[in-house]
Amino acid sequence: MSEPTYEVAGVRTVTCIGAGVIGGGWVAHFLARGYRVLAWDPAPDAAEKLTRLVGNAWPALTELGLADGASQANLTVVPTLVEAVAEAGFVQESAPEDLELKRRLLAEIDAATPAGVVIASSTSGYSMSEMQVDTATPERLVVGHPFNPPYLIPLVEVVGGRLTEAWATSWAADFYRHVGKSVITMENELPGFIANRLQEALWREALHMVANGEATVEQIDTAITDGPGLRWPAQGPLLTFHLAGGEGGMAHMLDHFGPSLKSPWTRLEAPELTPKLRNAMVDGCDAEAAGRSIAELVAERDRAIIAVQRAVAQARRG
Repeated sequence: MSEPTYEVAGVRTVTCIGAGVIGGGWVAHFLARGYRVLAWDPAPDAAEKLTRLVGNAWPALTELGLADGASQANLTVVPTLVEAVAEAGFVQESAPEDLELKRRLLAEIDAATPAGVVIASSTSGYSMSEMQVDTATPERLVVGHPFNPPYLIPLVEVVGGRLTEAWATSWAADFYRHVGKSVITMENELPGFIANRLQEALWREALHMVANGEATVEQIDTAITDGPGLRWPAQGPLLTFHLAGGEGGMAHMLDHFGPSLKSPWTRLEAPELTPKLRNAMVDGCDAEAAGRSIAELVAERDRAIIAVQRAVAQARRG
């Protein structure tokens, strides 16, 4: 199959297959960005639920700022999958996490979707290599993994399968950026992707602590919301550790605290802190800092923490 003959800016109609929490969130996001959205879901009450979900999301989307022409009236729930994809410029599949269902559904979508149109799956666990096996044109299928709710959380992880061609991954990443998403384009397939693996590590350690009577649910939540969680929105966990090294940055932090990787602070087994890993961490922080000094990063972090605290306090007051 040839590459798309149109640019991402040329897309006017987006198709969403699956209208549950994730699919409905995608529908709301695309509508807010000014697109015409065609949706299909086999559930008999799909249209009613989808309309309600979009309506509930619309106040938040309005506060964020709607694109020109954005309207809930631009949504059409159609009776068949074939009708849904007939005019699609992009397809987002968000069916339940069932591998056989995904394989069958993606094959049906692929067969009905016009040539050159990229098809993305919202899967949170399966690789595209596992899902594209029954499709006739697997080269245009990618994973576009969002986070709930997709209309508010900007992150999308994009990765192709073994049979996906590079143009499809690149086009999908460009399209997601065009519609306001923050995109991680992964070079390799990874079970659970990146963010889910990080989230899962924290989740499992939390379960261990509760199961062993080491901490309560409330204590664990407070440990994040009033602790490191306040720093992560601005700089993430690794740049946060970069600042923990003071003026020496990540290099000093690893050299000073590296031995603690052997301490029983988590049930996860730590990797060996080899020179290669150390250098990768140091170089990565330098690249992310992009010329900003430690002092500049500290000032940026402090402003962000204050802003987050004030915003959360205001939200809680209603």
